Amino acid sequence: MRILLLGSGGREHALAWKIAQSERVENLFIAPGNAGTDGMALAAGGRSQNVGIKADDFAALKDFTVDNAVDMVVVGPEDPLVKGIYDEFKADERTRDIPVIGPSKAGAVLEGSKDFAKAFMMRHHIPTAQNQTFDGEHLEEGDRRRGADAGGVRLRAGPSREDPVERRVRHDPPCAAEIAGGLHARRRLPLPRTR
Repeated sequence: MRILLLGSGGREHALAWKIAQSERVENLFIAPGNAGTDGMALAAGGRSQNVGIKADDFAALKDFTVDNAVDMVVVGPEDPLVKGIYDEFKADERTRDIPVIGPSKAGAVLEGSKDFAKAFMMRHHIPTAQNQTFDGEHLEEGDRRRGADAGGVRLRAGPSREDPVERRVRHDPPCAAEIAGGLHARRRLPLPRTR
């Protein structure tokens, strides 16, 4: 079996390490991979190989998959899932029969949007921490000692404990004008559980 694993972080290293232990895996490609994923020994013989393609370059990934007769694609990071890699592979007649391990774009929104996920859990009575959503105009009213999710996919998991407005200006300069104008999207702030 020839497998393409997408991603470059610790999660992908752990996945590559476990996949490499299968005697059924003859080739393991990791795009883009990292220093720890390149050259891992495969149980069936051979070594894993990093591929210089970004995990969200869908056209290049599909071409690579076809050119290298890949049997399965395993998606590690949330970003390509939220951007719709599963849907892209299924929409292309060259790749539609290749299993893509990960949800569709619609399913990935649960991971990619904490606001959507919290609303979904509340709507379906799934236990979760209390929360409240603030828009750009009222963001400063939130308790700055609690976590703030800046919305969308964050490449590092977990809430930020720094000032949400300062964080947005410092880490996402194009949003500075939006913050000043109060135009940016709703943000979810977790609140402590009450007993």
